[in-house]
Amino acid sequence: MDRARLEALLNEVREGRTEVTEALDRLRVFPFEDMGFAKLDHHRPLRTGMPEVIFASGKSIEHVTAIFVRMAQAGGNVLATRVSPECAQAVLAAESRATYHHTARCVTLEQVPAPVGKGTIAVVCAGTSDLPVAEEAAVTARLMGNSVELIADVGVAGIHRLLAQRNLLDAARALIVCAGMEGALPTVVGGLVNAPVLAVPTSVGYGASFGGLAALLGMLNTCTPNVCVVNIDNGFGAACIATLINRM
Repeated sequence: MDRARLEALLNEVREGRTEVTEALDRLRVFPFEDMGFAKLDHHRPLRTGMPEVIFASGKSIEHVTAIFVRMAQAGGNVLATRVSPECAQAVLAAESRATYHHTARCVTLEQVPAPVGKGTIAVVCAGTSDLPVAEEAAVTARLMGNSVELIADVGVAGIHRLLAQRNLLDAARALIVCAGMEGALPTVVGGLVNAPVLAVPTSVGYGASFGGLAALLGMLNTCTPNVCVVNIDNGFGAACIATLINRM
């Protein structure tokens, strides 16, 4: 239940096209629906502008599937992140309209138009190994109504590859930059553009990268003032922030 759907329902009641009892029935899960093992926050879009999303990692396949199906029945768009292939297979068997994005490890179902962003979000990743996090960001941003450009494998070890994408970088209203190793790419991108840069450290790298901690610390110590940092591998969170920026 987002703002547009709630306004439409209230207008239907005012104009006599929907009975009050029917409207109450449609609003019966306000403010959440208790499934026993999960409490679905159907009205989160009314408060935050962002729908509830299923984080599948750590949940059983049965729980993920049940939550996904119930959220689909509620009529909104549905996104599950960090979905294993086995879990995705079960979800698609229960909800055939859903789509599995293998590299992004996401399952999506688009049922209603999301608020359209004002510009383009560029998702940039340093290496091909960073693609799962970048794809998670891209899939999330697209489902939330944004035009997205994915720019892959443009790390600082071959800086000319990044500079060849200047037109796309300059055109973006917000940028999500994913990098592992030493995490230098967001600082470089931030020094080239006049838009917000959401830096995403990834857990890609050899031993001293400490599972992305080295990239995280490097990004937190950036000398470029238009860069802010989300948690390690959190492409989803970066996409949510970029979406809010793109709607302003």
